[in-house]
Amino acid sequence: MGVGTVLFLFVVAVCGVCNGEVYKVGDSAAWTLIAHPDYNTWASSKTFRVGDTLLFEYDPQYHNVVEVSRSDFHTCNTAAPITTYATGNDSIIIRGIGHYYYVCGFVGHCEAGQKVDIRVAQSLHSAKIPIQAPNKPIAPKASPIGPIAPSPSPSSGESLVFRNGLFSCIVGLLIALVWVFN
Repeated sequence: MGVGTVLFLFVVAVCGVCNGEVYKVGDSAAWTLIAHPDYNTWASSKTFRVGDTLLFEYDPQYHNVVEVSRSDFHTCNTAAPITTYATGNDSIIIRGIGHYYYVCGFVGHCEAGQKVDIRVAQSLHSAKIPIQAPNKPIAPKASPIGPIAPSPSPSSGESLVFRNGLFSCIVGLLIALVWVFN
């Protein structure tokens, strides 16, 4: 295998894994009612960002994943789903900031607590700063989905710099170049 091929494979491998975190919904409990996982506690312990992936693992004979509106989430109404997933191994990429509401559409499961509100805050590295004339304050805009609480600060072991995929890809490329030319 040539040096160019090795370099290409290395850069693709580094860039391919740097785009976002993968969160298994419910962690080891997965998406189920067994052991009564608390999905609100699980979700509030995470900092979700655009580009992250939600992984729902479950037995499709007994569960599914239904994305619903905010009001349908609170009333456990699955009559007008946004999307329904039913493979038992569903990966959902977070495409924007805001709230994403998921419930199990099987009768009684949502009411029993099999539902999760995923809050995606605007991260520091994806913030878009509006351009405005000096001395003109920006009026805050109301959220179309209601008030949003402040995002929790990163844990002591989490670095915002290394969550940025572009930064990681550049570092990987530089390491590969140093390795090739030494």
